[in-house]
Amino acid sequence: MQKTSDLNVVETRPLPSPAALLAELPKTESQADFVIRSRRDIHRLIFTDDRRFLLIIGPCSIHDLDAGRDYARRLATLAAEVSDRVMIVMRVYFEKPRTTVGWKGLIMDPKLDGSHDIAAGLKLGRKFLGDVLDLGLPTATEFLDPITPQYLADLVCWGAIGARTTESQTHRQMASGLSMPLGFKNSTDGTFTAAVNAIKAASQPQTFLGIDLSGAASAIVTRGNPDCHVVLRGGSAGPNYSPAHIAQTEALLAKANLPKSILVDCSHDNSAKKPELQPDVLRALLAQITAGSTSIMGAMIESNLGSGSQPFPVPKENLRYGVSITDGCIDWATTEQLIRELHAALAPRFA
Repeated sequence: MQKTSDLNVVETRPLPSPAALLAELPKTESQADFVIRSRRDIHRLIFTDDRRFLLIIGPCSIHDLDAGRDYARRLATLAAEVSDRVMIVMRVYFEKPRTTVGWKGLIMDPKLDGSHDIAAGLKLGRKFLGDVLDLGLPTATEFLDPITPQYLADLVCWGAIGARTTESQTHRQMASGLSMPLGFKNSTDGTFTAAVNAIKAASQPQTFLGIDLSGAASAIVTRGNPDCHVVLRGGSAGPNYSPAHIAQTEALLAKANLPKSILVDCSHDNSAKKPELQPDVLRALLAQITAGSTSIMGAMIESNLGSGSQPFPVPKENLRYGVSITDGCIDWATTEQLIRELHAALAPRFA
């Protein structure tokens, strides 16, 4: 009989079940307690009158674990210093959406050589999340593949659904079952409607195809995630963090009977994809907060040890330490100065 399926599949590589990986690298009791506390704190910042500012900051993607740990140690020290006014959550991004082709992140290609050792990537990612939590830093990541949360989500404090996948039914369903506060980014054209619709969909019970912890195909039934919110990241028409854009988003959220709570991504189209402009975006948000805005509850910034980005693929030995191989970032000196500036600017909120 002629074959009619898998005609373009070259190889099928078995992976450990989520349960097997969780057993190999179990979270500690202190990590579990910290994740629960951090998620609760993030919920309060997003949805209650907690006046602290939520700052989600860190590398565009993790590709060098040593540099990532170096960055995390520095950030943890600074986070403790400003914690009375700013809650810092570290970006720990392992999955990268590609418009055409390119490196898809640590999980998919941890050796940076095209070998795509996903089993190793999942293990490295889970271990790194634990290392960050052990420093007292909450973790944030973008969920791209609907299977990876079973391996990693118990160690994630805040999650995101990206601009390319906010309209995806698969990702809205997945979000409905996730256990952490989660931001939906606006569509790549800069409009907000898809993100608002996604929040509404993810807050409702859903049933969909997935895998359980043993790796078996399953019908997943959720109760809905009540902790979703919108993330403005600009779009093809330009930035969308101005007072007019914020007011428009507030009106759309109110019409949908959703809380007027907005997080602004200072990168991507809000900074014209120029990382050095991210501080200007944050300062513009602070000006709106000083002028009385109550809906802007946080921001996201791409930051690394070194500034900008470097071309990839290249031989690993040619990579510069602490410099992104995906989107460009601000450097550590700029990061430290900006966080201290943010902390000082928020003082009137706590007077």
